[in-house]
Amino acid sequence: MSLSKEQHDFIMRMFEERRLKNYHQLNKRKQRVYTLIPEYKLLEDEVASASVARARMLIDGDETGLKEYRQKIAENASHRATLLAEHNLPENYLEPIYTCPDCQDTGYIHSEKCHCFRKQEITILYEQSNIQEMIEKENFSTLSYEYYKGEDLIRFQNAVNVSKDFIAGFDTHYQNLFFYGTVGTGKSFLSGCIAKELLSQSYSVIYFSANNLFETLSRYSFDIKSKDSLYNFYKDLYNCDLVIVDDLGTEVTNSFVTSQLFGLLNERHLRQKSTIISTNLSLEELRDRYSDRVFSRITSNYSVCKLTGQDIRIQKKLSGKLFPHKKL
Repeated sequence: MSLSKEQHDFIMRMFEERRLKNYHQLNKRKQRVYTLIPEYKLLEDEVASASVARARMLIDGDETGLKEYRQKIAENASHRATLLAEHNLPENYLEPIYTCPDCQDTGYIHSEKCHCFRKQEITILYEQSNIQEMIEKENFSTLSYEYYKGEDLIRFQNAVNVSKDFIAGFDTHYQNLFFYGTVGTGKSFLSGCIAKELLSQSYSVIYFSANNLFETLSRYSFDIKSKDSLYNFYKDLYNCDLVIVDDLGTEVTNSFVTSQLFGLLNERHLRQKSTIISTNLSLEELRDRYSDRVFSRITSNYSVCKLTGQDIRIQKKLSGKLFPHKKL
């Protein structure tokens, strides 16, 4: 799976719009400074004039002149910084503005796609996963504990805390989550909460229902014409910042599914890329259905959270609730 020319051009237009927006913002800042501090513009003009003189010195090999030039430029920069500070403006106020400093809003670092480009690419390629629609309803702002009691409440509170810790430490250490338990107790909801927070921080997230994931892998794997698409799909699946596999166990399980699941878990573990899995299966059912190898990978490398209780969807239907969650 790869971008079409139209999709690539669409992303590049987004970067062009970013650059233009930031350029206009910088110009507004310059005009403000020039109006507020007329002397600042004179100092900038001195730098421009000195640059012409420097070019002549380089041609003539005038080392003494170059040394004096560097000293004057340093004094000029110090003077400008002082003027900004005197007017309560930060020293970097007139430096170029970038939405992504890593690639300077070009989308590329040398010949490699920047992480910000990859995020846009993944968003376009996997928008069929409906993650954007899901996270509008399932996020921490709509989280409620009102449907849980006793031990069920304690387990859900623990899972919420684990999810928040997962987000807080996402940039600093490798971690995975495995949510399991009875139907309708918040497993997919917490996955959505995490996805929304990480997407807002510009991480790349791919969300798949288990059924959709293995159907896609099967389609590419057994169609000889899709070899390039399969390669690109694996590349995304193995390298994006977070993969969420929702409702594991709802797919038709066979040897192909088991081998693909193990491959996904193993490759992402080797690359230290985080994964979240949710399932209604018990741990015993997980082991019996997917093999000891899969069971070992999950229990060894994932934080395991069990959720229990009555199906929240049924509770809402019985109570006549129209909205997914009451805001805390």
